[in-house]
Amino acid sequence: MDILSIGGILLAIVAILGGQALEGGHAGSLVQLTAFIIVIGGTIGAVMLAFPRADFLRGLRLGKTVFKEEKIDLEGLVKQLVEMAAVARRDGVLALEGKLATITDPFLKRAVGFVVDGVDATVARSALEGQIEAEAEENTVGAKVYESAGGFAPTVGILGAVLGLIHVMENLSNPDAIGPGIAVAFVATVYGVGAANLVFLPMATKIKRRIAIEKERKTLIAEGVLSIQEGLNPRVLEEKLRALTGGHVDGHGEAKAA
Repeated sequence: MDILSIGGILLAIVAILGGQALEGGHAGSLVQLTAFIIVIGGTIGAVMLAFPRADFLRGLRLGKTVFKEEKIDLEGLVKQLVEMAAVARRDGVLALEGKLATITDPFLKRAVGFVVDGVDATVARSALEGQIEAEAEENTVGAKVYESAGGFAPTVGILGAVLGLIHVMENLSNPDAIGPGIAVAFVATVYGVGAANLVFLPMATKIKRRIAIEKERKTLIAEGVLSIQEGLNPRVLEEKLRALTGGHVDGHGEAKAA
């Protein structure tokens, strides 16, 4: 579980409720089921209309990753590629065929398979880079689902507030209900702006950052395997790969994720 994501949401909620309390308000005034249904239901409906089914479902799947801790061991990946380079340089690239069964990363396995099968370097590079770009583009669309939700939510919140005010205007004959009615109406605006800026837009940002990190990881794999195919010296390859990971590996060899 990603503690930073959970902690961020909790901190935002506590800060808002704490500020409300300092102003003399109470948390109960912000709990309105009707406003919640209007804002969240309306926002989800708008997003469903805006995106094809496949993109909408991809967005839901990516949303789960925001709350999962992802550690990418780039240091270990560099060592694995350097070891394969040493094997290929000593015994030839066909010797890497024995390594395929032990590789669990699908992208790395595919890249090494190109080398073992003797695929032309230009063709292999084109295929690997094409896959990297295609996956990044598809996942970016998933992130845009949350960006769109962040754009729709405040407007739907205003719509909820207007609906609440209409209800208040219909009951002007009861002055005692006007104040509470207006307060309830504006809760929808709070929900809309809060959901957009505290949940949807931050989720989109984290998803896009993780997409970028995964793209960098696969680019590292592609460059490493293609360099092995070219017969690059393992020590030179290690320096090359470390240069590519510059600034993205911490002291424990893990990628710095958002």
